[in-house]
Amino acid sequence: MRPTRLEKPPANRNDWKTIHFLLPYLWEYKGRVIAALALLVMAKLANVGVPLILKEIIDGLDRPRALLALPLLLLAGYGALRLCSTLFGELRDAVFAKVTQRAIRRVAIKVFGHLHALSLRFHLQRQTGGVSRDIERGTRGISFLLNFMLFNILPTLLEIGLVAAILISRYSIWFSVVVFGTLAAYIALTLIVTEWRMIFRRTMNDMDSKANTQAIDSLLNYETVKYFGNEAWETRRYDEHMRNWEVAAVRNQTSLALLNSGQSAIIAVGITLLLSLAADGVIQGTMSLGDLVLINAFMLQLYMPLHFLGFVYREIKHSLADMEKMFSLLAENEEIKDDPDAFDLVVADAGIRFERVNFNYEPSRQILFNISFDIPPGRNVAVVGHSGSGKSTLARLLFRFYDTTSGRILINSQDIKNVTQKSLRAAIGIVPQDSVLFNDSIYYNIVYGRPEATQDEVIAAAKAAHIHDFIESLPDKYDTTVGERGLKLSGGEKQRVAIARAILKNPKILVFDEATSALDSKSEKAIQTELKRIAANRTTLTIAHRLSTIVEADEILVMDKGHIVERGIHRQLLAANGAYAHMWELQQRQEQIGLRLTDDIGQKSDDTMDPVKISAV
Repeated sequence: MRPTRLEKPPANRNDWKTIHFLLPYLWEYKGRVIAALALLVMAKLANVGVPLILKEIIDGLDRPRALLALPLLLLAGYGALRLCSTLFGELRDAVFAKVTQRAIRRVAIKVFGHLHALSLRFHLQRQTGGVSRDIERGTRGISFLLNFMLFNILPTLLEIGLVAAILISRYSIWFSVVVFGTLAAYIALTLIVTEWRMIFRRTMNDMDSKANTQAIDSLLNYETVKYFGNEAWETRRYDEHMRNWEVAAVRNQTSLALLNSGQSAIIAVGITLLLSLAADGVIQGTMSLGDLVLINAFMLQLYMPLHFLGFVYREIKHSLADMEKMFSLLAENEEIKDDPDAFDLVVADAGIRFERVNFNYEPSRQILFNISFDIPPGRNVAVVGHSGSGKSTLARLLFRFYDTTSGRILINSQDIKNVTQKSLRAAIGIVPQDSVLFNDSIYYNIVYGRPEATQDEVIAAAKAAHIHDFIESLPDKYDTTVGERGLKLSGGEKQRVAIARAILKNPKILVFDEATSALDSKSEKAIQTELKRIAANRTTLTIAHRLSTIVEADEILVMDKGHIVERGIHRQLLAANGAYAHMWELQQRQEQIGLRLTDDIGQKSDDTMDPVKISAV
């Protein structure tokens, strides 16, 4: 294992850009924002008025007994101001609540939508656990930032200004010198130490995301972990990230204790000096006892929020750090975008043309070389070849998960780069080789192909995919939950659900990417017949490994290392005695060997159970 160390934290984002990004969400409810700010100002005015009335009450009571009178009006005013300072604050929070929660919702939706708009390239590289944790922390940071920046920093600064103005206008200049000297020292210490501490917070976030990513990845691959007995290995990998997180968390906490101690020391010195000046003024007769109480109350009101201001500033910086990665997701470039003048695809009787298509995932590794072929409307073209020959890449390009490096893909003479992605994908249905399902009911996974479909249409699609009887045999029938990635179902059952989903979508273009690879021979033959029926009058691209499934295709393309090396119908390709014929001969030989093994196993089983042979032994 690598030694514990603090990894380099992510680069600091411009905090003002983050705040500027949030302003439109605040201004959406500008009436509520203005009302909340007005209530904030009234709450602070009431709060500052409390010590002023308290001074008058003290001075009114600090008289000879003969002159004493109960200041009922002042006492009532004191109580009213106390109530208003709290009441206005609560009303402010209530008025602003919708602004905060709507901003969180809007930003979360924006990030979620943007993630779906990003290319397949991004999603093949992303770490799901880390992304989900980044979004969770980022949205939580928005709530803290909006509430504390508007309702703690702003009112605290307002209160400091009001108190300072009263002290300057009423008392010696030394009071102002002490106040502003203390403020300057406090703010300087807070800013310097907080900036230094941010490296620990960013490292904590980075390690937390990595640990969460590794944990989710390990749990999603639970069976693989068990197959190889690597539970302890996975725990050690998880602990490596958590150990780095622990180091950063300890340093974060100890540096916080150091900061709090320094802030408390500055506040204690400031209050002591102010009370010493006030006490001396009372002794000298230049200040009353009420003035001493007033200054003491002001200092408590001033330094308590100032102490809280330090906490708020730290937490706002933490929130900005928490939001960094979420905003970096929004900064991810959408590789595949609709052209500004993009139009909806006109499907009609869809004909597909690949025209001199070249493609590479990375500049150093080209996948397709000058690929050209046509799929006439209503015809079925099959593509075969060894793994890595570029077969599945054709389907990805047709769906426009990637754009071609050069060349064009046309549907009814319309370049797919010029049409909207939504209309393009609405016209295409796919049954992929790896059928991943949502962790929801079987019904949900089928109806996902066309969410507005009726229950009868869903059942008809299930029957067409030869899975209806199986579903009806389950205790919960169509309400049966399939588990994470559909792992409660067998490979064949998942594939039939995917076939039902594609049938329900009822597209003009069909793509079968090893659509029956997980099925046994009997099920495959039954479903092949059904697939042939639903593919009738539809333009179909069939990507196959098992050649027996595509012998009736209108044209077969044989690919090798990104090139089309042969093309023709099944009979012609066999007669050519080339790559296709060799693949066909090899697969026939493998199937015969498999059948012989099956017969031998069956024969041995019969011999074992034959009572005559047993008695002969």
